[in-house]
Amino acid sequence: MRRIAAMVIRLFLKAPYFLFRIWLCGRKKPIDYDNSYRVIRHVCKKANHAGRVRIEAHGLENLPEEDGFMFFPNHQGLYDVLAIIDSCERPFAFVIKKEASKVILLKQIVEATGSLSIDREDLRQSMEVIHEVTRQVREGRNFLIFAEGTRSRQGNRMNEMKGGSFKSAVKAQCSIVPVALIDAFRPFDEKSIRPVTVHVIYLKPIPYEEYKGMKTHEIAALVRGRIEDSMTAWTMQEEGT
Repeated sequence: MRRIAAMVIRLFLKAPYFLFRIWLCGRKKPIDYDNSYRVIRHVCKKANHAGRVRIEAHGLENLPEEDGFMFFPNHQGLYDVLAIIDSCERPFAFVIKKEASKVILLKQIVEATGSLSIDREDLRQSMEVIHEVTRQVREGRNFLIFAEGTRSRQGNRMNEMKGGSFKSAVKAQCSIVPVALIDAFRPFDEKSIRPVTVHVIYLKPIPYEEYKGMKTHEIAALVRGRIEDSMTAWTMQEEGT
């Protein structure tokens, strides 16, 4: 966590102010999601600069014109959400595992964005989260779910995506946006503060009409396949093959 320490040290005078602003966004009722997201995105950019992390976004033109869609990225670690927030102007909320929702900064971001924590050991609570995501997406909010359930711990290699993670998308009949994260594990996992670049690739959305009638495990395989294909193509391009 050397990079986190570097971020805190370099933003030492501003960090309390930034945390207070995000906390304040979460205290206001009803939450102004657009304003909260702008504040959070500003703080993420400042933190990334302090931590010598560069975010390169690709495919932003692929995002649906209308809100009410869901992001499904691969999962590499705690940094993933911050990378996507930095790269994307479109406000969104996300589902995060209960344990991670207690991490400082992520906790405040969860509250300010109206995001939801899920207890994977509690089936009833998990179903309530699925229903709530469905309701909000139908009302025009964008949501993000890490369908692998837990980070891969294999660098740029993925775990299987869980079919149940796509239930909200099916129920909401919304567009699915696969997102490929490349090197998002490096900022927090590597014991270094050398400059690092994280790539966020937004793939073409999968409209409901395309996956209508498919079983959730089939949708999971479809999304995983497109993300892996994108990551492979990116690797080959970088290697010049």
